[in-house]
Amino acid sequence: MPHETRGADLLWSALKQGGVSRVFSLSGNHIMPVYDAAFGEGIEIIHVRHEAAALHMADAWARLTGEVGVALVTGGQGHTNAIAALPTTLAGEVPVLLLSGHAPLNEFGLGAFQETPQVEMAAPLCKAAWLAQTTEGLPADIAKAFRIARAGRPGPVHISLPTDVLEAKALPSLPEEAAYRPAAMPLSPETATAILAAIAVAKRPFLAAGPALNTPDGRRARAALEAALGLPIALMESPRGLGDPSLGAFAEMLAQADLVVLLGKQLDFTLRFGRAPAVEAKARWIVIDPDPRLQARAAQLLAGRIAFAALAAPLEAVAALAAAAAPHPETGWREALAEAIAHRPAEWGPLAEKSGGPIHPATLGAALARFVTPDTVLVADGGEIGQWMQACLRAPERVMNSIAGSIGAGIPFAIGARAARPAGRILAVMGDGTFGFHMAEFDTAVRHELPFVLVVGNDAKWNAEYQIQKRDYGANRTHGCELLPGTRYDQVVQALGGHGEFVENAEDLPAALERAFASGKPACVNVMIEGKAAPNLRRA
Repeated sequence: MPHETRGADLLWSALKQGGVSRVFSLSGNHIMPVYDAAFGEGIEIIHVRHEAAALHMADAWARLTGEVGVALVTGGQGHTNAIAALPTTLAGEVPVLLLSGHAPLNEFGLGAFQETPQVEMAAPLCKAAWLAQTTEGLPADIAKAFRIARAGRPGPVHISLPTDVLEAKALPSLPEEAAYRPAAMPLSPETATAILAAIAVAKRPFLAAGPALNTPDGRRARAALEAALGLPIALMESPRGLGDPSLGAFAEMLAQADLVVLLGKQLDFTLRFGRAPAVEAKARWIVIDPDPRLQARAAQLLAGRIAFAALAAPLEAVAALAAAAAPHPETGWREALAEAIAHRPAEWGPLAEKSGGPIHPATLGAALARFVTPDTVLVADGGEIGQWMQACLRAPERVMNSIAGSIGAGIPFAIGARAARPAGRILAVMGDGTFGFHMAEFDTAVRHELPFVLVVGNDAKWNAEYQIQKRDYGANRTHGCELLPGTRYDQVVQALGGHGEFVENAEDLPAALERAFASGKPACVNVMIEGKAAPNLRRA
């Protein structure tokens, strides 16, 4: 006959049932029962230095594994620290579960220790958020959270865990594995046929995918559809939208398109809301989206220009289209699209061999490109330097700050990426301003033996803000963007147990990078760069 089990033990059992092997966490009073229950469960806790970093690591883990990432933090201020990372995860369409400790139910409303309206704070930034009510209901809560996080357009879910629910006992009863999986949202064969027919007769079709399709399964599905149609698919996950430098001069082609197909890509500011001149005013649209609310918003913005609208999950829709697609007949358009997306300015060529310093971002990009191997994950963070690296570097897998446009997640992203990819290279690039957000997480990487190489583009300023001030108000009205020149971020990393390199001249980059990768440690290559504006890749 089964014995009653603590809620904290039921929680771990439910996570294991959902396939969880790693949790990113910072301990605290309200989750001490959960930590105690972790002994012997076989789920590794990566113990971080800031709660937001835990969520960012779970985010990167989820993007690269396709699993639900799990972050575990304490209540009160631990929770409020963590939810600062939710906008990045929500905009990145990443299935993540944030578990936060909580004041006990029997004290809530009485002025309990760190009593905070946690659910109300998290709810606007999640697909769902709730307060666990019973010990016996905890496993079902976890299964429900996984189901919601993965359904339709993926995203974060939050559960607050009262201490008395964690400490009470109940008979163990775990949901079936199927309870963790979302209901299917397929694209019907008839709708897929109609959409493919519309693409086939369009002279200049343009396909755009949203961030949910930048997962292992999403990349395979996109590649299959690209191969079947012979048309490139623009992965739009950058806050720069039509100015995303990783997509070259694609904005020019979008402006000429007579049909725009949104494969789970929201119609929002990144597409200039579908308005001319960014998109031809007479262009027709196909909107495939799992969210009826966003379908309705697109219909309102496009005012009668929608040829087809379909409610379907992005991955299932792309798989259905790929299975039935045929090559698009307009070979000239296909070639023009590919050429535009691949476009990089000819003047960048000579910069690859430029010596001396400070180092031009394109020179840095050319040096780093030699270290991008077929098993490299690129983490791009920061303002202008992040845009330069997205233009210069093409890695098999990429983790970036998402359409939310926030910065600072790069170091936790790199740690989460290494946890997800024990082999291969993790190359992260960020600016000196960005480094300051989570520099202490190098301690986490050292303790857990999760090596990666971080390249810091050091121009002694918040360059994105500086460029905005310079452009909009004049060079004589820039202020509040200065950082100390020549700060030795490499020495900070060395002090935390990692490897550091300091580079002032371009010719010293290859050897410094070799040493950093060969060190086997979390490493920082601190590079003195020119503070250039992000590249604009529109052709003349």
